[in-house]
Amino acid sequence: MFTITKSNLGNPANFPYATIDPEEARVIVPDDRFDWLCEHYKPKSQVPANLTVYDIAGLTRGASTGAGLGNAFLSHIRAVDAIFQVVRCFDDAEIIHVEGDVEPERDLNIISEELRIKDIEFVEKALEGLQKQTKRGGQSLEMKKLREEEAIVAKVLDHLKAGNDVRKAEWGPKEVEVINPLQLLTAKPVVYLANLSERDYIRQKNKHLVAVKQWIDKNSPGDPLLPFSACFEERLTRFETEEEAIEECKNLNTKSALPRVITTMRKSLNLASFFTTGADEVRQWTIRKGIKAPAAAGVIHTDFEKTFIQCIVYNYSILREHDDEAAVKAAGKIMTKGKDYVVEDGDILLIKAGAARG
Repeated sequence: MFTITKSNLGNPANFPYATIDPEEARVIVPDDRFDWLCEHYKPKSQVPANLTVYDIAGLTRGASTGAGLGNAFLSHIRAVDAIFQVVRCFDDAEIIHVEGDVEPERDLNIISEELRIKDIEFVEKALEGLQKQTKRGGQSLEMKKLREEEAIVAKVLDHLKAGNDVRKAEWGPKEVEVINPLQLLTAKPVVYLANLSERDYIRQKNKHLVAVKQWIDKNSPGDPLLPFSACFEERLTRFETEEEAIEECKNLNTKSALPRVITTMRKSLNLASFFTTGADEVRQWTIRKGIKAPAAAGVIHTDFEKTFIQCIVYNYSILREHDDEAAVKAAGKIMTKGKDYVVEDGDILLIKAGAARG
């Protein structure tokens, strides 16, 4: 947590369950486009995008049945949108491993199984509740909808019991509507972080990495794996200036993994950005890819979604190509779009909305 957010959160004590309650911090999303816009407009206020990151106590064998901090951990993790799964890939006699030794594949299996077991428990309870309702019978529209939900939940349960994660299946729109409210642990996107020693990270070699990659390819295909070193990243934070940290990386012929860690998570979450710009403020807004202009306006203020009229839009890439707004306008690249416009990553928007009704 400390290394990702550069915030001194959590309790890095050398024993299991040192972190009991989740710790929260916001991490700025690195984006060259935002940096360029700030340099271009020199605004009074600069507001970058950020991710909220929670440090949650580590999961151990038996957590699904309440061992260790299992139930607390699993309730905390249900509330998040995605998971950074940190896999220990370094030996250090001074740092205790709850299983006694370092074996990443075993650790990955433990976490995967515990999350799936808990999801089976969640889904069985949901199915039991639906079955009680459908036993009443009848042909009403409500009963038809309940039967459809029951069939979908039963399908999810079969998928889990076959040893599969929910995110590793193709689900239709109706199925997604039923699955999402269940907040299933194995439905969440995962970015795997292989935590290496500083030496291994700098030389880009580690005896465990191939086995970890093979495990992911077999059990969680498509999920990203990023090597990083918490020890190295923590050491970089001790430099008084960012320039000194950058110089240290140059001297070691390496660089911080954190920008890639953050941008990879945004990609896994299917997130994009649009910008609002001007002399007063340059701000980067976070949206889900594929949303339409009124929903993007609602990110700025909920009233704007309800009262949306239109938006003036051009993309950052167009501005960068022409260097200023006047040239973009002269080239006929500024567009006026309505409610059906799908906002693209990097769009610069000016929202026009009506007055909110009291």
